[in-house]
Order: sequence, then structure tokens, then C-alpha cells
Amino acid sequence: MLEKISYFCHDIHYKTMGRIIAIANQKGGVGKTTTAINLAASLAVMEKKVLLVDADPQANTTSGLNIDPNSVTTSLYECLIGETPLERACCDTAIKGLKLIASQIDLVGAEVELLNTPDREKMLKQLLANISDQFDFLIIDCSPSLGLITVNALTAADSIVIPVQCEFFALEGLGKLLHTVKLIQTNLNPNLEIEGFLLTMYDARLRLANQVVDEVRHHFGDMVFHTVIQRNVRLSESPSHGKPVILYDAVSIGANNYLSLAKEIIKKHS
Repeated sequence: MLEKISYFCHDIHYKTMGRIIAIANQKGGVGKTTTAINLAASLAVMEKKVLLVDADPQANTTSGLNIDPNSVTTSLYECLIGETPLERACCDTAIKGLKLIASQIDLVGAEVELLNTPDREKMLKQLLANISDQFDFLIIDCSPSLGLITVNALTAADSIVIPVQCEFFALEGLGKLLHTVKLIQTNLNPNLEIEGFLLTMYDARLRLANQVVDEVRHHFGDMVFHTVIQRNVRLSESPSHGKPVILYDAVSIGANNYLSLAKEIIKKHS
């Protein structure tokens, strides 16, 4: 009897689904893709099994991991339109434990092709359900557009990280994004949570940056991550070299910031 209980418990543990986190903000230039790449890389460096899903047709996450979008033969697009299972689209990266579902410009067409598909908002959720038990974390980099692909990402996600840049108009557009999150919670994904607001592009020397930090913390309180992503040259340079900052310069401020964020998220869900 004890052997049966032990086997049953082991099986439950084995079937545990990875946490799906969408990185989203309809405002461009807030550090969304930078966060997706470097959070995923930091989690993998900390010995977590991570899948990074590039759900943006611009494919900056794909190129940021040194994969040419034009050379990709199986991307998220082929998976969403039903041509191939998601596991066949998983690419290895330079970091052990980190895999990527690449994107390319064809993903723009998926929104049109899925228009007449039943449960079109749940296509990505169904795809990820088949492989989520193979990973500890699944990170989705969303497009700035709140179109069908982003709705798919939010419907599939357990939670959402919202990057907020420490600059003028920092809160611009957040109202519309939070309204979208509420609609998703009401109609498609009642379990969607806000993982946290992440302050990015912070420069302690600037009075405005400190005012933004105070304003965001005042508005959202405990929903704001303790970790703040500081402005850092090495962090800005790393995508052009096709590397997460942890590989480009492991002792840089940017690398330390994202490791701190990864630790914060792991601690929250351990």
C-alpha cells in the first residue's frame, strides 16, 4: 500500500505544470523583450527548466538569442495554425535548460488565419498544456499590440509581468492594459494574476526616475517587484551580440538585476 502511495505521489510531482508568465505592456520601449530574454536566461542559470516563447512578429526575442528569424523553419506560427506540434518547434539556446519557440514575420498572418477557428483565443493555451509539465517556467514575450496573439498569451498564462519604464508618461497606457487583463479574467482566464509591475530603465541620478518609482509604488503597492532594472550599457549592448546579458557580461549591473528578479519570482513560487 505504501509503495502505491509513494508511486502516486511521485506521479503527481512529475505531472506538475510549469508556471506560465506573460511579459506584456501595450506601450513600446519599456524593456519587455529585454525582460523576457534576461528573466528566462536568469531562471535557467539558476537551474530551472525554462521555455521562452516569442509571441511577437518582430521576433526580437528570437534574434536576441542569436537565432536568425529568416532561417527558422518551424516557428510559433506553424504551431498556432496546426501544422506542427509545439515540441517540434523547441530550439536549443546557448544556455543549458533554456529552450526557445522562435517567431518570424509570418506570425502576423496567424491572426487572420485563426479568425474563424473555434476557441481561437485558446490555441496557445492548448499547445502549452501538452508540454508545460516539461518545464518549471514558461515565459511568453508578447507583442505591444493587444491583438489575438497577445490575447492567446494572456489566456494561456498563469500570470503577467508588466514592465514600466522609469520615464515621463510611465503610467500611460497601463489603464487600457489593465482593462484588457480584467476582460481576459472575466471571459477567458479567471485564474490570470498580475505577477508584478517591474520598474525598468531606472537611473538613480534622475529626479524624474525616483518620482516615477514612488508613483508606481504608491499606485500598486505590494504588486510592484522589489527588484528594479537599472539603466546599463551592457544590458543595452547584449541583444546586438545575440546573447542574454548573463552571457555577455555576467558581473554587470543588468545581469545582477535580472538574477535578483529571477530569485524573487522563484521565492514567491517555491
